[in-house]
Amino acid sequence: MNKQSNVYTIVYASVMVIVVAAVLAYTALLLKEPQTKNVEVDKMKQILSSVNIVSDATNAQELYKKYIVDSYVINSAGKKIDGVNAFDVNTAEQVKKDPIDRELPIFICKLEDGSEKYVIPMNGAGLWGPIWGYVSIDQDGNTIYGAYFAHQGETPGLGAEIEKPVFSDQYQGKHLFIDGIFKSVAVEKKGQKPVDGAEYVDAISGGTITSKGVQDMMKNSLEPYQNFFKSLK
Repeated sequence: MNKQSNVYTIVYASVMVIVVAAVLAYTALLLKEPQTKNVEVDKMKQILSSVNIVSDATNAQELYKKYIVDSYVINSAGKKIDGVNAFDVNTAEQVKKDPIDRELPIFICKLEDGSEKYVIPMNGAGLWGPIWGYVSIDQDGNTIYGAYFAHQGETPGLGAEIEKPVFSDQYQGKHLFIDGIFKSVAVEKKGQKPVDGAEYVDAISGGTITSKGVQDMMKNSLEPYQNFFKSLK
């Protein structure tokens, strides 16, 4: 075949496209399993962080199996939904639905002292992109035991500070219900208090929009669990 002809050029280009596509598809197939595992391990680390258990990629699975003794999915009425794996629920999609239609995962953590904590996933929006996290609740269905927050692209030194303990540690001991009414936890500028009487934490200086995003995320994510929380009392 004449290498200078148009036919040769077309055939050569077509073969190269097919070869490259095959290599990329094979590579993606090889990487899919380890990538999926990495995502799962990272999720385990985040859940454990909400109950103040530090883990890393080497021990997260072991610690998760040790401390997370059960998990299930409920609806907004507090009733269990059969046939749904709590770990597999896409909570980022669920928070977009009407609360009555959501699948609500719950992870049960049993600590060394025998106490149980209920870990709830949260998803919302910050200034530049998605934010998410987990909050653990005591057996009274009201008191926050721990919290973990993360973000996709908030500004370093400002909104990105939500992932630091100096922010998340403020939630420990805060209450979701005031006089039996669900209030969630507000995020306010230092020196200010919420007008509805909710308990609150200090916002991040210079990260007002992200801070308010955390407030909205917590309320939107936890409000559908009210009936479940009340059933624990």
